[in-house]
Amino acid sequence: MRAALAPHDLTHVQFVLLASLWWLSDHADEPPTQRALAQQAGTDPMMTSQVLRKLEARELITREADRRDSRARRLRLTPAGSRMLTAALADVEAADIAYFASLGEDRAAFVRGLGTLASTHAGADSRPGH
Repeated sequence: MRAALAPHDLTHVQFVLLASLWWLSDHADEPPTQRALAQQAGTDPMMTSQVLRKLEARELITREADRRDSRARRLRLTPAGSRMLTAALADVEAADIAYFASLGEDRAAFVRGLGTLASTHAGADSRPGH
């Protein structure tokens, strides 16, 4: 992923936040909050805020005060952010295809197995020994 994102000058966390913002924006009636984005992406809210400030400085997103809650920030992808995300998504998908190509016909079984693991252990405490 690092190699796929390098030409876009994005870290993996930045990419995940941009992609999650795009998804949330496409599935909601209003721009998502930073809190909703952190929850969707599974990231720490404080770290999310720091990364979003960097993305805002690069003019890839906007952060606006919520008119109902002055502590909350509503997020939007800018046109530049949408273009960046579209290009990065294409490169990430190509990297995924190349990485998993060695599985050949076994890829579908591998994906099913991962799905089984994910659903079996969803919500389980992932700390060692728990």
